[in-house]
Amino acid sequence: MTRSDVEQIKFLDLIMIAIGCMIFAFSLVLFNIKNKLADGGISGITLILKAVFKLNPAYTTLLLNGPLILIGYHYLGKKALIYTIYGTLMLSVWLWVWQQVKLSIDYNHDLLLAAISAGLTGGLGQGIVYRFGGTTGGTDIIAKMIHHFKGIPIGHTLFGLDLIILTFSLVYIDSRHMAYTLIYSFTLSKVVNLITEGPYEASGSFIISNQNSKIVNLVMKKMNRGSTIFEAEGGYSHKSSRVLFVVVSARELNELKKIVLSLDPAAFIVSFHVNEVVGEGFTYKRPNFLSRIKTGKKSPNFFLNKKTKSN
Repeated sequence: MTRSDVEQIKFLDLIMIAIGCMIFAFSLVLFNIKNKLADGGISGITLILKAVFKLNPAYTTLLLNGPLILIGYHYLGKKALIYTIYGTLMLSVWLWVWQQVKLSIDYNHDLLLAAISAGLTGGLGQGIVYRFGGTTGGTDIIAKMIHHFKGIPIGHTLFGLDLIILTFSLVYIDSRHMAYTLIYSFTLSKVVNLITEGPYEASGSFIISNQNSKIVNLVMKKMNRGSTIFEAEGGYSHKSSRVLFVVVSARELNELKKIVLSLDPAAFIVSFHVNEVVGEGFTYKRPNFLSRIKTGKKSPNFFLNKKTKSN
């Protein structure tokens, strides 16, 4: 391993991955196992082995992940390999620890509360692990290998593997518990996305209109949002046109549409979800429009190159 590889490994990452594994293991032991809720991935297989053969998940997690890590290390990269081994070890350690702790959370047989609690805590744990570049091994490795050889998207493979594992989980849980497992899985996925992508939702919009200049000014005046105008060419008419690009928060999208349509009812608007926005007005406070006018400063939301024109 080179010096640069070592430098890429951050102490904070290792601490947060350990914390994430601690929370995820807590969820598996106190909610999934106690309430007979299944799971996908390697964790789901360990729960099956515990229910059928009474094997400790702390040990089966290592046994199942070990060969996968050895087989798939070529496709992980050195840093990802180290983080995967570390995450797998931390998960196994915490699974063992939580099974030794005499702690019980009694929901009085309310599986809905158990499923939601499992999704919230398990999603928080997994989200922290993913947020800081870690994984807990398992089907992630298989999905990356299949993507490498067959070109199948990783998400599709993970979904297929989870579906197979959940189906096999019916050997120890009934259809009622499986229904609550699906609620757990849905909640977990939403929390993981929230942790990894961040809580701030944004929307991007491409606007084609012959009133772009007025739209830019009104959006800045009423919404205090910057914008960019791209020079474009119509694919059918081959006529030059200008496309306005604006990024706003999700709750501001309707206001943006109203402004555009008030100036040009025939405007063409394409809006889409933006996973992450870094910059003024999103990850740090944006200055007031009037104060920017007084100081003569331009917003970093305005991009300028040979093919764009800012206003």
